[in-house]
Parts: sequence; structure tokens; C-alpha cells
Amino acid sequence: MDIVIERACGMDVHKDNITACIITPEGKEIQTFSTKTVFLIELVDWIKKHNCTHVAMESTSVYWKPIVNLLEAEDIEFLVVNAQHMKAVPGRKTDVKDAEWIAKLLRHGLIKASYIPDRIQRELRELVRYRRSIIEERARQHNRIQKVLEGANIKLGSVVSDVNGSFS
Repeated sequence: MDIVIERACGMDVHKDNITACIITPEGKEIQTFSTKTVFLIELVDWIKKHNCTHVAMESTSVYWKPIVNLLEAEDIEFLVVNAQHMKAVPGRKTDVKDAEWIAKLLRHGLIKASYIPDRIQRELRELVRYRRSIIEERARQHNRIQKVLEGANIKLGSVVSDVNGSFS
């Protein structure tokens, strides 16, 4: 099989640690890093030290986000991949084997990236979703207040259209 990417890094990302495998013409190197920020910076430095041009990882929950933010800041190409789109590692399943398998697939150009919006769009989406959740919570509290008042036989709903102050 042809090698498409000369210097590739595959990552198996978890809540508390990341196992990374870099494959270059000189060989392969595998290391495990904590997910604390200082260690994520070490991970990116390690990738840069090996002149690695592409990084791939499975889209595991939200654990990929801090890594992507750092890779994006360093202009390192990254692919976040749906785990179901990759064939499982043959044989026994370990973090090291997963990272190595992802690196091999990436190196041969066999990985299809998921769509990841740019950082500004990701942050805007997060803010919009948070705003929506606050509005929904406000509506729930509003309904609770009305329910408590009705239970106390205070018929505020027949006097005002909004418990928060609008008259009907």
C-alpha cells in the first residue's frame, strides 16, 4: 500500500490520558500523556519535535476538543474520525494498538475526517446552546412559580398574563 503521509500521528483519546503513536520513515514512537493542559502542551511539542504533519484521533465524547484547539493554534493538520468508520484493531485491543492502528490508517490515507467547524464557529455554537439552556431553565422556573401559586389558591393567572409582571 502506498504511503500518502510521511509523518503521521495516531491518538487513542480517553478522559484521563492520550496514547499517541508517531510513525515516520525513521520508525515509530509511542508515548502516553495526561489530559491536563501542561501535558497536552507537551504532546503538541512532541508532535512538532518529530515534524509530524498530520494527526488523527477518534471522536471520543468531548475529550478531543482541547487537543484540537492546541493543534489548530499550531497549524498542525488534524482529523477527528468517527470510531465506527475505522475497522477495529485486529487481535487484542489496547490503547497502544489503537493509536498505532490509527497512525497506520492515516499514513496510508485511509481515514475520512468528520466535519469540525473552525474554532470561532465552535465557540459561537457553544454560547448559543448555553443561552438556549438558560432560556429553557427560566421557562421551567416560571412554570414552577405558577404551579406553587395555584397550589396556594392564588389565582394570579386570571389577573396577569405573566407571573413576572405583564398585565392581561
